[in-house]
Amino acid sequence: MTFLKKLLKAVVVIFALLIATLYITDTDYLIKAVRTIYMRGYTTAFLDDYKKFDNKSIEKGMPQPWPNHKNYNSVKETEALLKANADYGTVAYVIIKNDSIWFENYYDGYDANSKSNSFSMAKSYVSGLMGKAIMDGHIKSLDQPVGDFLPTFNKGKAAKMTVGDLSSMASGTNWDEAYYSPLSITTRAYFDDDLEKVMLGLKVTDEPGQAFKYSSGDTQMLAMVIEKATGKKLYKYFEDSFWKPLGAENATLWQVDSEDHDLVKAYCCIASNAKDFARFGKLYKDNGKWNGKQILDSTFVTKSLTPRFSDVYGYGWWLKNHNGKDFKMMRGHLGQYVIVQPEDNVIIVRLGHQKSLDAGTGTYTKDISIYIDEAYKMLNSEN
Repeated sequence: MTFLKKLLKAVVVIFALLIATLYITDTDYLIKAVRTIYMRGYTTAFLDDYKKFDNKSIEKGMPQPWPNHKNYNSVKETEALLKANADYGTVAYVIIKNDSIWFENYYDGYDANSKSNSFSMAKSYVSGLMGKAIMDGHIKSLDQPVGDFLPTFNKGKAAKMTVGDLSSMASGTNWDEAYYSPLSITTRAYFDDDLEKVMLGLKVTDEPGQAFKYSSGDTQMLAMVIEKATGKKLYKYFEDSFWKPLGAENATLWQVDSEDHDLVKAYCCIASNAKDFARFGKLYKDNGKWNGKQILDSTFVTKSLTPRFSDVYGYGWWLKNHNGKDFKMMRGHLGQYVIVQPEDNVIIVRLGHQKSLDAGTGTYTKDISIYIDEAYKMLNSEN
């Protein structure tokens, strides 16, 4: 019995020392990481993890349901699509043709209104909010210096960094896009209770505006710029600028770092569903216009969907030429996709638990081609 007491005391002391060490070394965010992710058997963020974090509610306005196509759900999934859905844990797969729901199906207990994490599809929204802030006169142009809004970045190389550089992933900062390392700044940003402090600690080490380097930190910094420029919390500006005007059928959630600091995780973490996510794809497909109203400047939309430094990325949107067709994409960490083909008037949405084996930042995983190819096979079989 004495031995057990000594053992228990030793365990308590070791645990206390561990916790103290985390605070002393400023890595106490790992406590939240262990509690919300690692103790649940995950090595990275997961589809429903929004339930474990603080969120801000984004209200819907007057819902505008998608109409069903005359051939709604007349064709079933191909065998290749069924296999991909099973292999990669698809929870939603939707094909929209001529602005009508042509096909939809949901899996693994999810339905049309189930929420799941957008992950980096949120970056497209934030870039759009930058365009909206320019349109509203809060930001002068893509060339306005970041330092005008965040004085931390108004000296040296940082003074050359523009809001457009943030949107096109060309900031030149020392951000490390490492999802699976518990000590990376990407992991810290996901779990830290004071995200602004994390961001203001970044250094601009390379010349801004020269090359594409995928960086979630760029989008997070852009969100801070937009808040300073507009005087609004980003989630409120999002609600007023896009969520309500585009007729979302469901209220949604956007994760924040903490209730105290109230800064959205702008590079990720909008919890919504396939058909409401698809609305932003339609807005860009239609050159910023919705129901006859110009929500976003058409010139800005065109520029966003045009490569800047890399042929795979514009301003907040991924670009892919596949089978001779140019696709525009919102894209998230575990295979969240809104894929737009404007000439064919087709939008493909896929949400799920994982994607095929990653080939590295700035490249495309093979599952994307499967979701495109099989959608077109289904559409063509109609004829």
